[in-house]
Amino acid sequence: MKAKVKTIKQKVTIPASPQEVYDAYTDPKKHSEFTESKATGKPVVGGKFTAWDGYIFGKYLELDDGKRVVQEWTSTDFPKGYGPSRLELCFNKISEGTELVMVQSNVPEEQADDTEQGWVEWYWDPLKKYFSEQSKGLMSLV
Repeated sequence: MKAKVKTIKQKVTIPASPQEVYDAYTDPKKHSEFTESKATGKPVVGGKFTAWDGYIFGKYLELDDGKRVVQEWTSTDFPKGYGPSRLELCFNKISEGTELVMVQSNVPEEQADDTEQGWVEWYWDPLKKYFSEQSKGLMSLV
């Protein structure tokens, strides 16, 4: 029996350059800062990573510095027997900063709604806040 899976697609605007958003996602120290939870790993092809204190884990499949990340991505909530999902993030320069395009395929159907909402609540909103607070901090230095 084939497992039922879904593909999640999202687009979000982040008020920072593509390189800054890419770095925030791939650098464990910055990732930990904006999510306020522990992230580990090294952004190299084949390198393993964790996020959210080990709730999310996987490995890097492809990296194009400042432009694209492809990961094998799993959460501890994925049902037993499901393989990892495939996550692709593209960082596109736009006038407002970065248009981040996310496609996550092979998500267990029963986890799709929670995963979809999780990206917004635990990644996109905190990323926006992280960069808007950074720019306010820089403005106060002027």
